[in-house]
Amino acid sequence: MTAAPARIAAGAAACGVLVLLLAVVVRLPWAGDLGIHAATVERLRHDLLDPGDPLVRADAESPYYSPWTLLLGCVAKATGLGVFVVLRVGAFVSLAVLAGGVWAFTGTFLERAAARRRRAAVAGLVLLCLVLLWGTTLFNWSGYLGLNSLALCVAYPSTFALGASFWLWALLRRATAWAHFLGAGVLWAVILLSHQFTGVVASLGALAMVLGARPWPDVTHWVRLGGGLATGLLLISLWPYYSFFALFRAGGNLEAIHRSLYRDLPARLWLVALVGGVALVLRWRRDRRDPLVLFCLAGLAVFAAGGLTGHWSWGRALPAVLIPAQVAAGLEVFSAPRRAVRLGLGLAVSAALLLGAWTQSGTLGYVLPRSALPSPVADRYREPWGGYHWITPWVGYGDVVLAKTFPARQIPAYGPYTVAPGYPDFFLDDERAREDAVATYFAAGTPRRDRLGVLRRYDVRWVVAYRGDGGLPAGDPALERVAVGPRGQQLYRVRVSG
Repeated sequence: MTAAPARIAAGAAACGVLVLLLAVVVRLPWAGDLGIHAATVERLRHDLLDPGDPLVRADAESPYYSPWTLLLGCVAKATGLGVFVVLRVGAFVSLAVLAGGVWAFTGTFLERAAARRRRAAVAGLVLLCLVLLWGTTLFNWSGYLGLNSLALCVAYPSTFALGASFWLWALLRRATAWAHFLGAGVLWAVILLSHQFTGVVASLGALAMVLGARPWPDVTHWVRLGGGLATGLLLISLWPYYSFFALFRAGGNLEAIHRSLYRDLPARLWLVALVGGVALVLRWRRDRRDPLVLFCLAGLAVFAAGGLTGHWSWGRALPAVLIPAQVAAGLEVFSAPRRAVRLGLGLAVSAALLLGAWTQSGTLGYVLPRSALPSPVADRYREPWGGYHWITPWVGYGDVVLAKTFPARQIPAYGPYTVAPGYPDFFLDDERAREDAVATYFAAGTPRRDRLGVLRRYDVRWVVAYRGDGGLPAGDPALERVAVGPRGQQLYRVRVSG
């Protein structure tokens, strides 16, 4: 596996994955949370200092106003570029940060000159393991580096935060001067503020890098590390857009939506568990304080604790289990001391990567027409969401739209607000009242006066609904139908006033 053709193959395959992801960015398929990130950038474009809630018309803090989205908001305001163009630019930058971070972090494990000469191949294989070494059932979540998941989440802050995490771990493994530790503290704060779940993963990894350092850190090292930690905590506490520490009180819906992270784990993860687990055992036998082993164990402890206690949101720490196993698999193919072990593990990794690539082959559908895909690959492709650009000729920035949960996840991306947020909104005091108001409007049997009361209370100017959703009937004088969207969805102008 260490022969030149194998090294060339690993590098070429990694480049192919990056090219595929770059092509995905051009199309920017829509699914999941893209709407709220677009809405956040749009609010910052209009008001950098006091943007308000990104989803509903309310003066509320939001954890989505992070250093990363603030930067994108500044780009949008300075250039006048559309929000989806700005998100594409951010996605390109995030991919560069991620690829560079993998390169830098991998390099810290290549101490021998012969290994350093193979750095491109090693980093390429590690990158392939990160995106393909999973299981035979897709696992799509923001903050997860599976190829299909990354394709859908490439414009999310989580991708930037993951890339920055690799740089943080690389920096901590090389840190010697005060500037290194203070810089690590700043980077840690940016990661935590940009995507809190990835911040947990980054923190577990940082702890493992320190505890696994050789030689063991001396007093000066610990003092400087404390200075970096204090710097990061200070920046987090001073962040003006939301209170980071208030997020520890979040629960309820946050736990419920993460329950699925603990389902179907064998099918989703058996490849990395098998191959990556062997690689970690090999490293542990050579070094009982191997940082990748410590990283995996720390992540496993948090993930298991979440499952045992019903804190399902702790499942977002799962990348802290997977990333060290995936990195170890890529490294051991080139760095295991015995040639027979390198060869055997190389064959196992190659087979697992091919199986993983087949599992995620539907990702090709995001850059190629479905008709151009072989039938077995086309069957694995899932159409992304269509979006609500069709309402923009009528609905203006800041207008309030009443819609059910699914359209409420997309409509704010184009500038309007919705009555109730499409996602859990921890800093919104009247979140439950807003959800109840939407449910009341669409519920069967709600009196007309109560429906009109909802429209007046929230200054609703538009309603988006299918014919079967309920609410005021299409012929009601309070509504005027102005457009019909995909699959018969209706846009109504509201004719009542306060």
